Amino acid sequence: MRRLRRAYAALVAFAGEREPAEGLALFRIAVGLVMLYALLSMVVPGLDHLLWIDAADGGMQRLRGDHWLLELLGGPTGAVMGALIPTGILLAVLVAAGAGGRVTLLLAGQVYAAIVRANPTIIGGYDHLLTNALWLLFLGGATASLSVDARLRRGAWRPADATVAAWPRRLAVFQLLVVYTTTGINKLGVPWTPIGGFSALYWVYQEPTWRRFDMSWTADPLPYVLLQIAAAVTWIWEIGAIILLLFFYFRATPERPGRLRALAQRFDLRAGFIAVGVVLHVGILLTLNVGPFSWISLAYYLCFFRPEELVSAVRRLRRRPVTGAPDGDERAPRA
Repeated sequence: MRRLRRAYAALVAFAGEREPAEGLALFRIAVGLVMLYALLSMVVPGLDHLLWIDAADGGMQRLRGDHWLLELLGGPTGAVMGALIPTGILLAVLVAAGAGGRVTLLLAGQVYAAIVRANPTIIGGYDHLLTNALWLLFLGGATASLSVDARLRRGAWRPADATVAAWPRRLAVFQLLVVYTTTGINKLGVPWTPIGGFSALYWVYQEPTWRRFDMSWTADPLPYVLLQIAAAVTWIWEIGAIILLLFFYFRATPERPGRLRALAQRFDLRAGFIAVGVVLHVGILLTLNVGPFSWISLAYYLCFFRPEELVSAVRRLRRRPVTGAPDGDERAPRA
């Protein structure tokens, strides 16, 4: 019974922890921009009419949609989607600007989900990451800082005493690590393994559906070996992603004994993990067209850092000398 009480007390303490609001605010801005990109990437080339509207109104397929809001409005007709898509774009801008508080965040999540679920056959994992992010931002009250709301209510874009619950940011980290690990586990095809010579990326680049340009040159010896190394690193990195939770746990409990805990205090394991992830996602962005998966994943990377770490990084960047300025002339960081 005592153990149960201690566990409950620890859970309450964990859920009650608060932190400066800038971290969740930066995540909110990034998510809003990704949502805007995701919608505009369909609207600008006219794919929204082709893929999100029922064939009766000029779309490519017969669609019913499987979201409650679509069902309430009458399905993915031209009129319904003609209203939902501009609304989604507006809400994305409001999310990034931090205007409208939790109501905007809740509406953004539901409207975006309704739009993409107009055609469930083309929905991607990135859509789930985006809607999950909006839900966490709603629960966390992510407009407390760096927002229009903060400016109107508190008289400052970044109120000095603004705090939010820490658990939404931490849950975002858990969400992304679960995505990576389950993705790695589900890479069961032989080309992802030593048996298949780690040839998976080579075959991906031979598929014209996804690649941005001709990649036949990857069959040459040197590029092929580099792709084998990249496939092996990617697979191992994804499967082992969930282990990073141990690093966060060890960092949070420095008073306990253990060699691994001591190593976690000395070395920041996030650096290597994030470096591999950034290279992976930049590579995807440059060579493959797989939707906004990399953009939303990189947005989640902001949550790997405590708010004070992000603020400190911004201040260091602002202290850098201005290019071409006289020696010693630096722009002082704003408070």
